[in-house]
Amino acid sequence: MQQRTFMAKEADLERTWYVIDAAGQRLGRLASQVAHVLRGKHKPEYTPHIDCGDYVIVINADKVELSGNKLEKKIYYRHSQHPGGLKATPASDMLAKHPEKMIELAVRGMLPRNSLGRRQLKKLKVYAGPDHPHEAQKPQPLVAEGR
Repeated sequence: MQQRTFMAKEADLERTWYVIDAAGQRLGRLASQVAHVLRGKHKPEYTPHIDCGDYVIVINADKVELSGNKLEKKIYYRHSQHPGGLKATPASDMLAKHPEKMIELAVRGMLPRNSLGRRQLKKLKVYAGPDHPHEAQKPQPLVAEGR
């Protein structure tokens, strides 16, 4: 008899909650680790077309670090879809005013660009300070991987 490839089903998946402290961590390395867990690639039952990832809570987003001169030179762009509607925000301003948005954008760039990626991004919760309202879910600390 031929061996069949295992495919996970949404109903059979168990989702766990992880909390990660962004204080002192580099933005890109943190984002890739978070995206890895959101996609579910850390699980043996990972299936590419199923949302089998876990929930991730990122705390202390305002203490994330950027390497090199990125704090001064990196610029975040957005457009209002009207003529002349291009807005530019330096990374230093973004870190001071909206540190949560900075991490969300970094993780979003590492997820698939389709409805599956949008669903996975909803499982990311980012907070600027050390407190979060998800204590009832009993989140486990996510240990940093040396990938």
